[in-house]
Amino acid sequence: MTAYGLIRLTDGEHGPGAAWSAGHLFFLTAVLCFVPVVLGLRRTAAAERGPGGRGLAAAGAVTALLGAATVVAQAVIDLVAGFLSEDREAMREIFRRVKSHAGVEPAVYTVGPLLFYVGLLLLLTQLAALRRTAAWRPLAVVAGIVATGLSLDLLPLAGLLFLLAFGPLGRQVEEADRRRLTATAAPGR
Repeated sequence: MTAYGLIRLTDGEHGPGAAWSAGHLFFLTAVLCFVPVVLGLRRTAAAERGPGGRGLAAAGAVTALLGAATVVAQAVIDLVAGFLSEDREAMREIFRRVKSHAGVEPAVYTVGPLLFYVGLLLLLTQLAALRRTAAWRPLAVVAGIVATGLSLDLLPLAGLLFLLAFGPLGRQVEEADRRRLTATAAPGR
């Protein structure tokens, strides 16, 4: 996300070209990298919990993954529009045509992408409430979300805040998975 934001800042046109394509490819990659993160957070949030806790973890994961799918759709639309257009005006026309289809604007550009952030926050908040991660991590994600809402020029900052919140969690998720596998492989210990 940080790379996309930095490329976006250097692209004065915000239109078709190498910067547009590279930035959106970085963004697409960043969102796809969240899929294993979301699944790992779900496993950690659901571990050793009853049906309600597991259901809440699953709801967070499904919400985040649905949102991620809409963000991927948005990035693909942006990439295709960039490849098919010669200038910013031609891109605007493609976007206008895409958004003219019923439900596309809320699903792909407004409500749908918010689900990604809602799901991430739900999972992180569960982990913080269970004391499986630090309470400041959901706050860092909220700060990143607010930054992107204020201005897309703050995407590099938002990316760094997300990295701060999620980066160290990889080790925690791996350790939790390893403990669960060990307990499953050696029951009765």
